[in-house]
Amino acid sequence: MTLRRWSYRVGNAPLNKPGPSRRRVALRRMVLPTSLLLTGLVLLWITGEVDSASDSRYPVVSSAAYHPRLVALGPQLDRIDPETEGIPVEFEFESGQTVSDVLTSLNLAAPEMQLVIEELAKHADLRRIRTRDRYAAVYDEQTGLRSFELMVDGKGRAAVWRQDQGWSGAWRPFARKVAVNSLSGSLEESLESAIRNAGGEAAVAYLMADVLQWDLDFTRDLRTGDRFEVLYETVFLDGGYHSLGEIVALSYESRGQRLEAYRYGESDTRGYYDADGRPLRKMFLRSPMRYSRVTSRFSGRRFHPVLKRYRPHYGVDYGAPSGTPVRVTGNGVVASAGWNGGGGRTVKVRHPNGYLTAYLHLSKYASGVRSGKRVRQGDVIGYVGSSGLATGPHLDYRVQRDGRWIDPLSLKSVPADPVTRDDMPEFVAERDRLRRSLWEGAPYEIPAPSPTGEFTLAEATPDAVSGG
Repeated sequence: MTLRRWSYRVGNAPLNKPGPSRRRVALRRMVLPTSLLLTGLVLLWITGEVDSASDSRYPVVSSAAYHPRLVALGPQLDRIDPETEGIPVEFEFESGQTVSDVLTSLNLAAPEMQLVIEELAKHADLRRIRTRDRYAAVYDEQTGLRSFELMVDGKGRAAVWRQDQGWSGAWRPFARKVAVNSLSGSLEESLESAIRNAGGEAAVAYLMADVLQWDLDFTRDLRTGDRFEVLYETVFLDGGYHSLGEIVALSYESRGQRLEAYRYGESDTRGYYDADGRPLRKMFLRSPMRYSRVTSRFSGRRFHPVLKRYRPHYGVDYGAPSGTPVRVTGNGVVASAGWNGGGGRTVKVRHPNGYLTAYLHLSKYASGVRSGKRVRQGDVIGYVGSSGLATGPHLDYRVQRDGRWIDPLSLKSVPADPVTRDDMPEFVAERDRLRRSLWEGAPYEIPAPSPTGEFTLAEATPDAVSGG
């Protein structure tokens, strides 16, 4: 047998045994650069978080991470500990949605679902559920759904609640009364803490944000030392406190400028107007999320944290926890909802006058959002995520006008119609009455509540339903 001697060389030096394979050599050469890259990304992310927080002009304080079931606004935000007590939930039925669909989304098993539906059917016609009818529940993380109720035609509520041996139910008509509360204060840490310090409920801050959302960006515009006065409703059902109602009047002063808001009009058409009778509601919201922070701005040349090169950034990044709802900023029609390369899951909406808005890096789309769907200002169209080229959860919000990307923060809103000349004397009289209540403490009485007994929130607990 002839033995053949193989020789391996590295450079000019012969070796008598095989060296490492090319793949192993390549992998070893990649270890150090990869480690450095990962370390750099972590440092970049941490630095970005610190920079965005320190750069924010809003007096930010720590708050709980967003939980998709924490959607009800009201005294629950102050009273309920989600770790140990039930989490209140309130939603509206969407187009085509049934009670079974809702109970499935609340993780109720099929056998129990049938028992709940049978009990509800004793007190309400479930076939007459319509889009935007409301339901409420209390959900316990340990045991699941504890109680569930339907608001039926503004007349009352059909409710069921869990018991040891199954589910019980009852019907209860509404007995509703509305009172008006007055608060005033100044910002030291946050608007929520200022509301609490003034003796109110933290959720009043959310109601204020909704009223002023076209003129005041709650992610950038609030300042320590800002002052506010607010009149707001509280709702009583059957003689007991139930929930917050609406803002009646509001004054907010920041850096020497005062914003005023006055509710005016009939219940089905009323809105909020400034002191001169001009509507606060504009064509676009200032921000697609109530509470968030700007982490990156519109730029023609920004260093991309993933691609590691400079490129234009045609939007504004809002940092928020994954799962935070994203609102469409104006009425329009969904142009597309799908994967958009580096933008990940993206929704684009066409608006009047050549406008288009885009919402990038979503974790998922809202139910029913698809091409051709008509959406209204404030509708939830998706949820914050990190899909596509993203280093963490955030929303990249973009605005286009006639095919050209523009800075969303410079977008000038288009107002609706003002109070008519014929209605102006009545509006001025109501405005002055509200001003006396806001600034001088004069009592304010609202008209008698509507006989429909409509209300804004429900606490679907056995005691609330049964009167126990």
